[in-house]
Formats: sequence, C-alpha cells, structure tokens
Amino acid sequence: MSTKNRFYAHGSLLEMLSTLLSPIAVTARSASHTPRHFPRQAGPLHLDLSQSAMEAAAPTPAPAPHVLIVPFPAQGHALPFFDFVALLAARGLRLSVVTTPANLQLLSPLLAAHPTAVRAVTFPFPSHPALPPGLENTKGCGPGEFPTFIHAFAGLREPVLAWARAQPDRVVAVFADFFCGWAQPLAREIGAAGIVFSPSGALGTVVMHSIFRRLVRRPPGSDDTFSVAFPAIPGEPSFQWRELMMMYMNYMAGNLEEQVAQSVRQTFLWNLQESWGFVSNTFRALERKYLDQPLEDLGFRRLWAVGPVAPDADAAAGRGGEAAVRAADLMAWLDAFPEGSVVYVCFGSQAVLTPAAAAALAEALERSAVPFVWAVGGAVVPEGFEARVSGRGLVVRGWAPQVAALRHAAVGWFMSHCGWNSTLEAAAAGVPVLAWPMTGDQFFDARLLVDEARIAVRACAGGIGFVPDAGELAAVLRDAAAEKGRDMRARAKELAAEAARAVKEGGGSSFDDMEGLVQEIRKLC
Repeated sequence: MSTKNRFYAHGSLLEMLSTLLSPIAVTARSASHTPRHFPRQAGPLHLDLSQSAMEAAAPTPAPAPHVLIVPFPAQGHALPFFDFVALLAARGLRLSVVTTPANLQLLSPLLAAHPTAVRAVTFPFPSHPALPPGLENTKGCGPGEFPTFIHAFAGLREPVLAWARAQPDRVVAVFADFFCGWAQPLAREIGAAGIVFSPSGALGTVVMHSIFRRLVRRPPGSDDTFSVAFPAIPGEPSFQWRELMMMYMNYMAGNLEEQVAQSVRQTFLWNLQESWGFVSNTFRALERKYLDQPLEDLGFRRLWAVGPVAPDADAAAGRGGEAAVRAADLMAWLDAFPEGSVVYVCFGSQAVLTPAAAAALAEALERSAVPFVWAVGGAVVPEGFEARVSGRGLVVRGWAPQVAALRHAAVGWFMSHCGWNSTLEAAAAGVPVLAWPMTGDQFFDARLLVDEARIAVRACAGGIGFVPDAGELAAVLRDAAAEKGRDMRARAKELAAEAARAVKEGGGSSFDDMEGLVQEIRKLC
C-alpha cells in the first residue's frame, strides 16, 4: 500500500503531521512536550488530601483548539462554509474567520450566533488592476473576471501568514475553500493541519481537480461535444467538453493572462499536494461510490462527508441576506395550491439568464399552465408576463427564502441550475429537480441527480447563453406536474429521509464523520 493510501485508511491527522510537515512544524510542538525528570524523594511520601490541595492539583482543562477559516468570497461558497463553521463552534472549537470589509456583513449571522467561539479577522481586499475598484465579492464578477478574482484573493496569503504567526494561541488547523489553495502551504508553514473545504459534492470536487491535474485536452478539429472520460473516478463518468468548467476551457484556450492562469491551476494542485484531506457538504446515501475509497484525482486524500450542513427552514430564513419576499408571505401564497403542484424556479446567486433565455422560460411557464414561483434574480422578465400568469405564478425579484419554499408541501419540483447548494437543499427537502445546468460543477451535479440518484430530469441542454425551445420546455414542465413525475417524487422523498438520517446523532454517517474530524483536530493541541 502506498504512503498516501496508508494515510487515508489508517492515519490520524497527527500522524500525517509528523510525516508530511517540515521539521519546523514539529519543533513548534516540542517545547510543550519535553518530558520532565523528577528527583527521587527521600523518606516516606506524605499526601495532602485537603480539598484545597486537591483543587489545586486538579488538571487544567485543555484549551479549545484554535482553527483558522479561509472562505472564498462568493455567496454559494461562503454560506455552506459558515454552516460548517457553526457546527465546529457548537463542538467547542475556537474559530478565526478571514474576511474583508465588504464581506463582513455576510459573516454577521454566524458571529451573532456564536459570539464567544467565532471571531472575524478582517483584511483589506487585495486590489487588482483588472478588477473594478471596490469589488470584494464574486457577485459583481462577470464570468471572464472570475479567474482574476481567484488570483487577486490569493494576495491575502502574506498578511494572513503574518497574522497567524503572531497569535499567542497557536493555530492548529486551517480550513480553506478549494479556490483558496494558497492556504494549504500556509498551513504547513505554521505547523498546522491544512484541510480543504469543498462547497461542491464529492463528484464535482473530484472532476474539477482531475481536469487541472491531468490537463485534459480536446483534439484538434473536434467540437464542443467531444467526450472527456475520467477513468480514475468510480463509474468512469464522461462529460462533453462544453460541460466542463468555463474557467478550465478558457485556461486551455489560452484566454487567461499568464500569471492568472498559473495561479488558478496552482490553486488546485496545492489542494492535492499540500492538504491533509477534504471536507465536503455531502452525504453517503447520495455519493457513496465516491466516498468509499481514496481517489487518485484527489491525491488519495481523506474526504469527510459532513452534509447536509444547512440549518432547518426557520434558522435558514436570513441566510444570504434580506429576502425580497417574507417567508410567511410566500408560505401563505403556496398554501392555496395542492400538494406537489408548484414548480419553484431559481438559478442561484451567480448565474443570470440572458434576455432570450428568460423570454423562452417565461413563455414555457405561461404555456405549461403549471403553478410556479420564479426567483428571477437579475433576469429581465418580459413585459406583461406577470399579469398574464396572475393567480398561478409568483415572480420574486431578488433573494428568496429558498429552503423554506422547497420544504413547503405545495412545491413538487425545482427548476435549478444544479449548483451544489441548491442540489443539496432539494435533496434534503425531498423535491425532484428539473436540471438546467450552466457551468462550474453544475453539469457534474446534474449527472449525479439524473443518472445516479434518479431524482431529476434534464429540462434542457443547458450552458451559459443557451436558449431552450419554449415548446419543449413547456412539455417538460407539464410532464413533471402530471403522473409521469410521481415515481420520481417518491424517490426524492426517500433520499430526503436518508439525508435526515445522515446528520442524526447515534449512527448518522455525516454526524460520525463530523465527530471524527473534530476529534482529530483536538489531538493537534
């Protein structure tokens, strides 16, 4: 068995630390672990059994482990990471969360919920000439700016390293988003455990790291439907070239500035080469085949599955900012419809439908006669559409309380871009998906739901800028609402029960992974 396989199967974080980290890291612990040699006492031993003496001799409780958190400033990345941090805080860890001034507000609910366990460490955002002044969150990023944003954010490495070295209470572990690969060698430098937090599922995480590790190429003369195989991943999945990350396609096409391109690829390589393991917001009943063995495309690192980490509907009401519609008002509107009859439509915080795609979706919703809630985000709704669907359709402009909506009995389907947060929220709520993936990990997630979990159907081919045929999309909506969708809704309910069991104390797979991870961290103190 290789060294990496031995780590995965048998090694604790502490064992990995002593083997993988530099001698400096080990030296940092040696002062507090030097054995003491006491002189032999002459004569009889006298014991003082008074209460004061025993209290003085009582062992001092071990200090709570100090953990550094490095989130990536994108809403779809930060929200599940903060949910995970809340679970760490509830288990007695002390957590310092890296942020920038404009992103501090997104951290506020976590700070309010855990004022003694969680603190913010705020740094100025590292500016970059290719990014608009004042941009600190990917919500204001166009698709072409995303790689530059990753590169710019890596500028926090030196100030964060200086801060960590200056702390009187040593940082024992660093959890960093997978777009913050620079934090993994940083962890090694301070003698801490570096662990990658993935806001994606296991399959999506593996595929994204695989393409940057292997640098898969499209043969000259082939088109965007060229099939890319992943032989080292269980089941040997394959995806069309157009279904890979847009960032990767731009990387391979030479469309990124050289320094940015190097920074993006190095981010993924650091995760594979420098980290101790990965944590994913997923659960075994959904992705067991990708969790049961160490994977070459993840550097044979351990992967802890700790999801779903999202809180229940009431606690999640304020996640992501102020909603454009009150949860109570949305619930009241949904109360008027039969069970499973409403389609909830949302494409996440990052993707925005083009005017042509939004018009096609609006026409399909109108022609289908299916009740719906459409959280449009920044999309342009055709003039007169809302009046024509009044009574059976609700358009929400802005952020919607999605967790609450999906858990309402009237919602029977979710038309989604298949971002991982939405994917997991649908699975946890027992709602099947009409898959309209755009980019990123979304085609990988769609495959998981459609072909493996069988709780989704493809709404359309998808992709950024893709415009579906309104008639075909209307037919998909009608079929979902009819008897054809009943079996899939039943399977989705079964998966929701598995998701609930996963996080239960006393045998839940995700609960046990979370407990085991925290125990490993405590060993580092």
